[in-house]
Amino acid sequence: SRAGILTTATVLTLFAPRASAFGSPGAVVRSCFGRVTARSKTQMAAMSPAEVTEAYTDLVSRLRKASHLDGIGGLLGWDQQTMMPQGAEEARAKQQAALAAVIHDAKTDPAIGALLKKLSAHASTLPPFDAANLRIASERFDQASRMSSALAAKQAELESRAYGAWTRARAESDWGAFAPTLAEVFDLQREICSTTKPNMAVYDAAIDIFDPKMTAPRIKEIFDQVKAELAPLISSIASKVEADPSLHEVPPALRGGPEWDTKKQDELCREIAAAIGFDFGKGRMDVSVHPFTGGSHTTDVRITTRYSEDNWVEGVAGTIHECGHAMYEQGRPAEQGDLPVSEALGMASHESQSLLWERMVGQSLPFWKWATPIFHKYFPHTKSCTPEDFYRAVNHVRPSLIRVDADEVTYPLHVILRFELEKGVLDGEVSVDELPALWDQKMKDYLGVVPPSAKEGVLQDVHWPSGAIGYFPSYTLGAMMANQIYDAAKGQIEGLEDKIAKGEFTELKDWLNKNIHSQGSLHASADDLLLAATGKRLEPKLFSTYLKEKYAKIYDLTL
Repeated sequence: SRAGILTTATVLTLFAPRASAFGSPGAVVRSCFGRVTARSKTQMAAMSPAEVTEAYTDLVSRLRKASHLDGIGGLLGWDQQTMMPQGAEEARAKQQAALAAVIHDAKTDPAIGALLKKLSAHASTLPPFDAANLRIASERFDQASRMSSALAAKQAELESRAYGAWTRARAESDWGAFAPTLAEVFDLQREICSTTKPNMAVYDAAIDIFDPKMTAPRIKEIFDQVKAELAPLISSIASKVEADPSLHEVPPALRGGPEWDTKKQDELCREIAAAIGFDFGKGRMDVSVHPFTGGSHTTDVRITTRYSEDNWVEGVAGTIHECGHAMYEQGRPAEQGDLPVSEALGMASHESQSLLWERMVGQSLPFWKWATPIFHKYFPHTKSCTPEDFYRAVNHVRPSLIRVDADEVTYPLHVILRFELEKGVLDGEVSVDELPALWDQKMKDYLGVVPPSAKEGVLQDVHWPSGAIGYFPSYTLGAMMANQIYDAAKGQIEGLEDKIAKGEFTELKDWLNKNIHSQGSLHASADDLLLAATGKRLEPKLFSTYLKEKYAKIYDLTL
């Protein structure tokens, strides 16, 4: 059996428009927020408060219309990964392409550009959330004014087609069948990044889609530090286990087998999801090949997970992870609903919420003090297992071929590998045909294991076929944020871990809702959000310190 909590891969189907929204080459206005001539400033300064209010109300109405169309796209994407018959792939790709063109046209309405231009000189007179709406919409309009509706439709069609091709190729472990389509995806993403963000390096532009204001040089600096900090820890753990293999022994009852009925797992996971705060009245939970969070609105948040008799941890970890994403979505500012500022602030911020619940809570001993009796209820064969047994079982550290099976210590190396490869392809330094060999070599260098097949190697993730190039860094950046945010919450909520041990999660969820979820995209970057919530910008050292302290205790290490 495989023991170890799973960091579930989550390509979140965002309700918010992608960074390519709001604009086309034919749009009337290309002015950025605050970038206007002295003459236009004078003209706009003549607007009365009533005229500003009227213009802003008009803008909000148009932005919300586009967001409602995005919600339809979210449902199509969710259906494709959960309910759609395989034979409908071609028709769905055409449907998504047609809808993408309609959405693009709605977002590139010349009237939106004119309103942004009129309001840009009055941002300082608006309340903070309204000013943030104006800032975000203006940035997006400026970027997308360079992108045609035909290119938007092409992107939607290719990503839908590539997802189907990847699903088939992964099942057969047939890299050659998928490589040409993946090359198309990278080529198109390079074109979109260069077109919409010509002043950025191509990979920086790709990252910016998922994490505003983050850049490849800063990520490399952070990741180089992570590699240097984690390598000795991983080596020390490996040496300790080699000397004492019993450290990785799992009680027979916690090993996989037919007694882990998947229907019972589903019942258990639903109970846990409701307990930690997922609102089933505004969401639903299903099963998919690859767990994700999607839907159409904050009142319609749809999560998926997957279950295995051989690895019961997969379903529990996946559920808690996706609930973290979902509670972020359900907690976004309702009064700013369907507007840019109501959206989640990038994917590192989103991953911080899923990983906070999965790792800081779900992999903690207090959590298992609460959850163990629930497992005993659904799976009586585990009644001899203690909370400490469960805790140790989900916190084993060992190199894994599969990213979603990786423990929290080795997981960052999986992310770093993908960061280096996708950056190389997008920058033109690596060809798609070279990916399998480079993947295998980096796995050997970083983790000491080599995939026996493409399915367990370069074909394992859904991100690249889905066009989510630049997403992977968000996982480890999000893990760092999760640690920093949880520490801040623990410092402000008296007896937090005692409450978790009793199954009292409300105060933590409310704290996150107030300090993270309800902030939406009010702040311009994850650093700014962290500064407001924790008093510090991102501090990677806190993450490595957390891992060293936790696993030194588990493995009795002297570091």
